[in-house]
Amino acid sequence: MNVQFTLMLLTLLTAFALVFNLPFGYLRGGTKKFTFLWFLYIHLPIPFVIALRLLSGFGFKVVPLVLIASIIGQVVGARIYNFKTL
Repeated sequence: MNVQFTLMLLTLLTAFALVFNLPFGYLRGGTKKFTFLWFLYIHLPIPFVIALRLLSGFGFKVVPLVLIASIIGQVVGARIYNFKTL
């Protein structure tokens, strides 16, 4: 694979992980901590991000980057919810 194509694919994967987690973070912001729904909103996007990572051909080396993007998406989504409820 071309290096530029690989970087573009990695950027798209990371952006997908961040954007895909935004609505789940938003929903998580409206639930009580450590409830079933709170747990579900955190973990439901994980299989989709893993499947896209595997389909893209990336191994375990990119997992920390994708995980950080997912966490940022969750946190930003929850902050959007909290900002709107003020």
